[in-house]
Amino acid sequence: MATFDSNDRRLAGKPELTMVTSTNEAEMGGVGALTNEKAGTSRDQRDMARLGKKQELNRNFQFLSILGFTCILMSTWEAQLTASTFGLINGGLAGLVWMYLITFAGFLAVIASMAEMASMAPTSGGQYHWVSEFAPKSCQKFLSYVTGWVCVLGWQTGITSIGYLAGTQIQGLLVLNDASYVFERYQGTLLVIAVSFIAIIFNTVLVKHLPMVEGLILILHVFGFFAILIPLWVLAPRNSAKAVFTEFTDGGNWNSMGLSTLIGILSPVFAFIGPDSATHMSEEIKDASRVLPVAMIWTVVLNGALGYIMLITFCFCLGDVETALNSPTGYPFIEVFYNATNNHAGTTVMTCILIILTVCGCISNVATASRQMFAFARDNGLPFSPFLAYVRPGYDIPLNSILLSFCITVLLSLINIGSTVAFNAIASLGVASLISSYIVSITCLRIKRWRGEYLPPSRWSMGRYASTVNTIAICYLVLVFVMSFFPEATPVTAATFNWNIAIYGFVLVFAVVYYLVHGRRVYAGPVVLIKRD
Repeated sequence: MATFDSNDRRLAGKPELTMVTSTNEAEMGGVGALTNEKAGTSRDQRDMARLGKKQELNRNFQFLSILGFTCILMSTWEAQLTASTFGLINGGLAGLVWMYLITFAGFLAVIASMAEMASMAPTSGGQYHWVSEFAPKSCQKFLSYVTGWVCVLGWQTGITSIGYLAGTQIQGLLVLNDASYVFERYQGTLLVIAVSFIAIIFNTVLVKHLPMVEGLILILHVFGFFAILIPLWVLAPRNSAKAVFTEFTDGGNWNSMGLSTLIGILSPVFAFIGPDSATHMSEEIKDASRVLPVAMIWTVVLNGALGYIMLITFCFCLGDVETALNSPTGYPFIEVFYNATNNHAGTTVMTCILIILTVCGCISNVATASRQMFAFARDNGLPFSPFLAYVRPGYDIPLNSILLSFCITVLLSLINIGSTVAFNAIASLGVASLISSYIVSITCLRIKRWRGEYLPPSRWSMGRYASTVNTIAICYLVLVFVMSFFPEATPVTAATFNWNIAIYGFVLVFAVVYYLVHGRRVYAGPVVLIKRD
């Protein structure tokens, strides 16, 4: 159960906007040089002072806008439609349904653990900062450094992945409406660049309106859900309850229904990945130590519930699994929409809702990836750190990190022209990368609790259940991490092999080598700046 003290209730009711530059000043109500928009509440200033960080970004996100930000980035109900293929092959309809419930419970534990750490240390650094603060002293610096690199990898490839998802959905619509259209790899690349460019515009030119945009997207997220759900309920043919809840399939030829179903867990995982997104925006949230964890919990509850309703509806309306998987559009959900409406116009409108929401998710992904890169560079974790950590006065955004994120996306998208297999391997790295960062950060917190060591005070806490929840989260994440390296099916060829493990291993080796050669000389970790009250 979350707990708040009396001072927190008073602050929540009437935020104080005094500007402070140190912990002592925060206690005395002193005034510094920051504007109200940038300073946030006195609790925000106290948190920044404890963390030893300078407030450079505007705190213009509040509860509803950051809730919209995280809901649309995770896009749980949307992803259950767009990323269902892996689960339909491995586990089938029943596998999707039951693995979703396990994933919902697992990520509830994961997000609750991360929400508590976010309340203790609301910083854009997120996982690598928490590892630096909570890991045993003997490995604080090294683990924090590697975790930072893994997070950069996960979020940067995530932009490309979402852009590709939106692009291939557009191509799927073209196939639906023009049977002569043929998928071209260069067109997919151009669509990735176009989607990413739109996201960059919202994160630069329109950045002052981003909180309002995220609030509006939240409305679209909810109303779009009903705009798709109701036609399916009214018009679509039905599978039997027995088929949906009891019929598992081993389409991957694993010769084990249990293993096949476990591998299929990656479909719902993709729908829940990215719960740390809000933490990387924490230095732009007013009253972050309270608003941030509450928004994270509400995100998983709201998205989880909507996602399960949509998944059950999708499974009942799917019809024949093989027919849906072999749809020329490349997406089973487009086949479901067409079977329900029996016309191209209705299917196109319903699919366009998903495409718009996917593009909106890319906007949030760019913001998250750039803030995470900015924070890690601020702690000298990356090459050219001073350049990437620079915040131009007046812009109040990490513009250099945003533009570099776009350049990385463009370069990664060009790989698709030469090899779709190589591109998919890189674009899908986000799951393994982010999952591993969650494992390390939550494990460090669990070890600290087990040893009975000091933890910073938090305004959102799980109380006596914290250790149990942390343990459940770690066990679940380890399972997902292992499953994320399995191929989709057997027999395995060069084209079907899951190259994630090779690329992930290469990045880890590079991070370790770079740390030994250069990083250990310039990277001290956020923990050295922390002031304990």
